[in-house]
Amino acid sequence: MASNPDFNRPKVSPGLRMAIDYAPLLIFFAVNFLAPGPQIERVLAATASFMVASAIAMIVSRWKTGHISPMLWLSGTLVLVFGSLTLWFHNPNFIKMKPTFVYAIFAIVLGFGLITRRPLLKQLLETSYPGLDAKGWHKLTINWMIFFVLMAVANEAVWRVTAPHMDSDLRIWTLYKFPGCVIITLVFALANIPMLMRHGLTVDAPVEVPPEG
Repeated sequence: MASNPDFNRPKVSPGLRMAIDYAPLLIFFAVNFLAPGPQIERVLAATASFMVASAIAMIVSRWKTGHISPMLWLSGTLVLVFGSLTLWFHNPNFIKMKPTFVYAIFAIVLGFGLITRRPLLKQLLETSYPGLDAKGWHKLTINWMIFFVLMAVANEAVWRVTAPHMDSDLRIWTLYKFPGCVIITLVFALANIPMLMRHGLTVDAPVEVPPEG
């Protein structure tokens, strides 16, 4: 019988998983707030730091867990693409739009899974959610798809209202991203637990959330 690759992967502590998923965003937040100089120089420094930290997070994930999750691949790749555009054109609007694309792609992927009746959410979150039945997976997929659509719209609204210009102060938008979006995502994940338990989820199952866009 073929071995299960998920079973053979090393166990990852919650702290390490949080660091892989959220440390790059924390570094962007810190550099944007603490770096000296005008706003455009701060955001360029923060973007470069974000790109390096995202690459390191992917390397650490591969080293410590034996793989890079699909969500981390997507988020990390878009950080490098939109970060490069930001640095090349000296236009921070690219890095502001990056989360919108991440959320939109996640929503499209989950919508495709619903249409084709494939359990793509299980692959994206990389968890078995022990005991969860097919109806529970279906409901959870719909919930996350709607959540990602709303988060894409919210990101566009926040940066276009609080930091619409190239030289706009990004501090409000950055605070919205971290810790704002992290808290929103965690609360949403926890809010799904009662529904999941009605569909067979075991009480001691871990709460899995996607990395922040």
